[in-house]
Parts: sequence; C-alpha cells; structure tokens
Amino acid sequence: MTTISNSRIQSVDLLKGLVMVIMALDHTRDYFHYSAFFFDATDPTQTTWPIFFTRFITHFCAPAFSFLAGVSVFVIGKRKPINELSGFLLKRGLWLVFVEIIIISFAWKFDIQFRHIGLQTIWSLGISMIVLAGLIHLPKKLILAFSLVIIFGHNLLDNIHFDGNFLWAMLHERQKFEFAEGHTVVFAYSLLPWIAVMSLGYCFGSLYDSSFDVQKRKRILNSLGIGSLALFFILIVINKYGDPVQWTNYGDTSKTLMSIFNVNKYPPSLLYLLITLGCSFLFLANAEKLKGKIVDFFCVFGRVPFFYYIIHIYLIHIMAAFAAYFTGFGWQALVLPTFITRVEALKGYGFNLITVYLVWILVIIMLYPLCKKFDGYKQSHKEKWWLSYL
Repeated sequence: MTTISNSRIQSVDLLKGLVMVIMALDHTRDYFHYSAFFFDATDPTQTTWPIFFTRFITHFCAPAFSFLAGVSVFVIGKRKPINELSGFLLKRGLWLVFVEIIIISFAWKFDIQFRHIGLQTIWSLGISMIVLAGLIHLPKKLILAFSLVIIFGHNLLDNIHFDGNFLWAMLHERQKFEFAEGHTVVFAYSLLPWIAVMSLGYCFGSLYDSSFDVQKRKRILNSLGIGSLALFFILIVINKYGDPVQWTNYGDTSKTLMSIFNVNKYPPSLLYLLITLGCSFLFLANAEKLKGKIVDFFCVFGRVPFFYYIIHIYLIHIMAAFAAYFTGFGWQALVLPTFITRVEALKGYGFNLITVYLVWILVIIMLYPLCKKFDGYKQSHKEKWWLSYL
C-alpha cells in the first residue's frame, strides 16, 4: 500500500527522487563529456548507444516531475480552501519564475552580466502553476479535457511558425531573442504542453485520496501505462503524427532504432509524452509496496526536489570549473556567455563517458547528506511557511 504519512505519498516521492537523480546525469554530461561539444547525443548519424541512452533516459525527468507536481497540488488542496490554494500557486509560480531567471541562470553560466538566460524546467513549472491557479476553479472534467486536448493535439501546430514572435515562442516554438545588445533569452521549454502535463497530474491527484481503493488505482495506472506505450508504438508504425520530425529508416537497425526513440522534447511531442508518462504510470502502479534503504535513499531527494535542483547545478558547475583549471583550460572558461556545449573555446575540454558517470555518482553522494539534513529540517519545522516555497 502507498505510504501516506504527514500527507506525503511514498511512491510519488520515490519517483520524484529517481528522476531528480537521473536528471543530474544529463547535466553532468553537459559539463564533463568531451563529445557534448561536437555533436548532439541523440543524432543517430554520430552518436553511440551508450551516449544515446545516457541522454534518452533523462527524457523521463521533466514530464514525470511536472505531472507529479500536479498530483501534489491536488493533495495539498485537500487541506486548503480553493481560494487559498489558488493564491499559493500564484505566489509560488511567480517565485519559481524569479528563481529561474536569476538564481538558476547564474548557476548555469556563472556570468554576472547575464548575457544568456535560458527559460527551462523551473520556468515552465512556475508558469504552469500560475495557470493552474486559475484552472482549479473549473470542474475537474473540464480540466481533464483541456489537458488531453493540448497533449494530443498540440502537434497540429508544428507547421505553424512565427519567427521573432515572442508569444508564440513562449507557447510552442523554441526561439532565441536578443533583449539588449549582447544579451539573449531562450524559450527552451515552450509552455503549452507543459501546462497540460501539470494540469493532467492535478486531475490524477484524486487517485491518491485516502479513500481511493489501492487495487483500483493500480489497475488504472497499469492500464494507462500500457495504453500509452501501445499508442506510442502504433503512432511510430504509422509515422505520420505525434512528433515534428518523422523517424528515418537508415538501412541500419541500430541507427533506425535511435531515430525511432529520438522523440522531440522542445516542445515535448505527443510521442515524447506517451513514452515518458506511460513509463511513469507503470512505475507508480507497481512501486507502492517497495521498501528498504534504497527506496529511503531516493525518497530523500524526492522530498526536497527544489532544494536539490538548485544546489546540484551549482555543484556540477563548480566541479567543472576545477576540471577545466586542472586540464589547462582555466577556470575562467567556465564563466559562460551561452550554454556550455555551444562555447567554441571549450572544444577539446571534457572526458570520456565512464568519467562522466563517476562524476555523477560523486555528485549524488555529496548531495545526499545535504538533502537529508534539509529534509529533516522541513519535516520538523512544518510551521515555517517559507519552507513551502523550497
């Protein structure tokens, strides 16, 4: 049975923790992998399976976390009047947008000039919460319909392009804008589908009501998970809809398989969401009875995801600055004018994939005691309102 203690759902915390740990692998690869400066890890014509898988497995992180954020909003909402919940979502959403622009942008670049601002995960979560603050006043069936229409239908917009259109880039098309001389902002996480993923999670929150039958929840999640994956493969066979780029038959099984699973994240396509959320549903359905030290280990990260997210970027970047210094590039090379893999001066810096994995493991080991201590502080100081924003 899912453990619900002090309003926390262990299977949800476990999945959050897993995806947060996996996410750090992708960011470690960005800052430490030699090949990251030369080609896209998912390009079938250049990559290898170990590199491709290292990138592909991290695709599960953002959808799972956005969906689970919606579930958590529903659970929190059981203890709050709807107007109070709406106000909390609005304030927390604005706070997350601020954190993305200032605290996290600096973490990625260490650039006090803020020459490049990437609006990514935390930005999309913040705006999604702001929108959800209004959506929760609607009937749940209407919220569900809204979510499904966007998730299944937004790829109809793939061929619509408005170059230089700020609003369209924010909603559905990844674009870069220069807002001052030498200063750019990139809408990396287009909002439309991410908003729908969080609102879908909110609709699923009722499955975790204390009165909901455990076996029925398991059947529903298993059915949805299997159904999502089945639809993914049906659309792959048809190869006409669900992703802005159709997969290619390279005449080579390995490259063709990579092309099939190279689903689009920016913005997240229907195929991308079917495979990532489908696997998340299956995990949630079958993880409720898991116990032990390994489960407890990952749940620590799942209970303090925002705290973990911020400090893991700073830690990885600081470690990369030391690596650059000791390999002859100088730590100043890690003061970045743009995203690290696009810095020409860093071509030649980096290490093999095995080293990337070793650094990733070290990052997690270093972060665990900090997260555990902060988790303990949160659990023992629930009266402190500001902790709900961390």
